[in-house]
Amino acid sequence: MKVYISADIEGITGTTVWSETELSAPDYAQFQKQMTKEVLAAIEGAFAGGATEILLKDAHDSGRNILIENMPENVKIIRGWTQEPMCMVAGLDSSFDRAIFIGYHSEGGSEKNPLAHTLSLLADIKINGEYASEFLINTYAAALHDVPVAFVSGDQALTEHIARYNDQIFTFATKEGVGHATINVSPQTTLKKTKYLVEQSMKIDRTKLQIELPKHFTVEIIYKDHIKAYRNSFYPGATFKPHNTVQFETTEYFEVLRLLQFLT
Repeated sequence: MKVYISADIEGITGTTVWSETELSAPDYAQFQKQMTKEVLAAIEGAFAGGATEILLKDAHDSGRNILIENMPENVKIIRGWTQEPMCMVAGLDSSFDRAIFIGYHSEGGSEKNPLAHTLSLLADIKINGEYASEFLINTYAAALHDVPVAFVSGDQALTEHIARYNDQIFTFATKEGVGHATINVSPQTTLKKTKYLVEQSMKIDRTKLQIELPKHFTVEIIYKDHIKAYRNSFYPGATFKPHNTVQFETTEYFEVLRLLQFLT
């Protein structure tokens, strides 16, 4: 069984301020280690649940966060960015049985994680009228290849967001955001729960985990800067909505991914 893992950092245990997520910042090393540990716990759980091969995407910022010296055999890791529209799930295709997202976070526009955003700090994104999370964008991308997402770890609000789409997906809340603070579980609890829940998620019928792609997509990219919105509205098929929004409509989800690749 082939399993795909995409890992971010803003939803791992403890991260609260941006300096804890930035490669060159002095606060970063502790949380780089925790991110790596949480990924390794997911890998252990996946293998215990029957995985035979894993592809791991380091999907935060530079794409060079996970410490690779302890990666097990039968795990390959994508570091850096391929620059293709699949973005945080680059390399995922129909050969995979299921996907796992580690350290994900609430969508841009949410007050439930001080690090909440969607792809960019310069804009928020809506799909079909709802603020879109990176979970949703990447789950829809996986659905293009009929690959379901089995497990997601991240903040409490994200787990509630996921349940609205499919409450069969296994989730674990590492933290809860309150204003500019986070209330976190023990890092050891996260590691134990991640390993256990990932293992269980490997055993559930994958059809129960599927999220169906909508038939039509209306995408709104809401920029902080109205000038950037006006400029980006010249993307083919896009329109400008005063005062700071680009709108785009399509029936093809890959075109949504292409749009996000160029405009966020």
